[in-house]
Amino acid sequence: MEDLKKELASLRLDDEPPRSRRGAWVVMALLVLMVAASTIFWWGYGVFAATDVETTTPRVERSGGASGTPLLTASGYVVARRKAVVSAKIQGRLADLRVEEGARVGRGEVIARLESQDYDAQVRRAQAQVQQAEAQIAGGGAAIRRAEAEVAEARRQLAVNERLSKEQILATDTLEATRARVRVLEAAVGQAEADVMRMEAARTQALADQRFAEAQLANTVIRAPFTGVVVKKMAEVGESVAPIPPGVNLSTSSGAIVALADLDTLEVEVDVAEANVAKLSPSQPAEVTVEAFPEKKYKAALRQIIPTADRTKATVTVKVTILDRDPNLKPEMSAKATFLEATPPPGATNAAPAQPQILVPSQAVITRDGGPKVFEVVDGRAKLLTLSTGATRQDHLVVTSGLAGTETLIVNPPADLSDGNKVTVKQ
Repeated sequence: MEDLKKELASLRLDDEPPRSRRGAWVVMALLVLMVAASTIFWWGYGVFAATDVETTTPRVERSGGASGTPLLTASGYVVARRKAVVSAKIQGRLADLRVEEGARVGRGEVIARLESQDYDAQVRRAQAQVQQAEAQIAGGGAAIRRAEAEVAEARRQLAVNERLSKEQILATDTLEATRARVRVLEAAVGQAEADVMRMEAARTQALADQRFAEAQLANTVIRAPFTGVVVKKMAEVGESVAPIPPGVNLSTSSGAIVALADLDTLEVEVDVAEANVAKLSPSQPAEVTVEAFPEKKYKAALRQIIPTADRTKATVTVKVTILDRDPNLKPEMSAKATFLEATPPPGATNAAPAQPQILVPSQAVITRDGGPKVFEVVDGRAKLLTLSTGATRQDHLVVTSGLAGTETLIVNPPADLSDGNKVTVKQ
């Protein structure tokens, strides 16, 4: 039996060393596969993952030519040349308000009404006083006519008595009494005429009181002083309003009803440095841009240079009239005015037509390898372009070479963005 066990033991294979070597090879293969998978993943992420970007397009414009060469740019705000804070001429409580902000009203159109019961009563009382004065005048006229009739009769009697006295038929005392009666009646006529004059003066006073009461009643109706748009509503029905002195601020005019502006008289007020005012002249052409619509330009002309400076800012206020009407323009919008050279320089009459200028936002330009560059979006990928730039104009760079003006450029490109990376344009 022992011999059989020994023989069986001699036939058993020793597999421990080969099993250990096989496990090591498996671990090594797994590590190689993990490294290869990581490499493929990061390579694919860099090639196929898209970066979200915002884009813009260059702006193409011509300098010189008919519009003129830009001289300087100043910042300011859009304002209405004709504007007013509308209030009542009398103090009262608002009974009716017929407009809202943004409503367009014509000159003389009713905007609001005040409570008018007291003024109605004053008008009726004044009318009654006028009627009373006219009745008194009528009575005074009748008194004058009666007194004149009595005077005429007394004079006739005096004439008879004088004839009888000459014939010594009538006593002298009776004649003198008749003369005295004529004088008394003539005085009565004069008194009646004076009473009528006093009554007419009273009627004139009553008429003046009536007109004043009617004017006060008319003042309860507030009308638009000119054609314009309601830019601010400053009272509601039931609030007390009062006359507003001239020169008040639109935002601090307590007691006013509405603020009205004529949007057909929009202009831009800009502050120009004292050193640059000498470059400007009346009616000088200009271009206006507003921050709300930076891609649009409005033709304009210098209307007025205010004849005083602001010592705190060392600037002079300049008013520029906007020639292109646009209903989208609103008062108090931020704006910039670029003043242009009105006349070409001497000897430039036969010059070649001005070449278009390409302007790109400064946020799209980056510096790499010591020079300005931009990323263009081409077929969903970022393409790095090298530029040559010139002057800066209104947060834009003038591109002298490197762009055609039709490219789609990336704004604020990420620092890790590289040439050929896949990008997705944000909607």
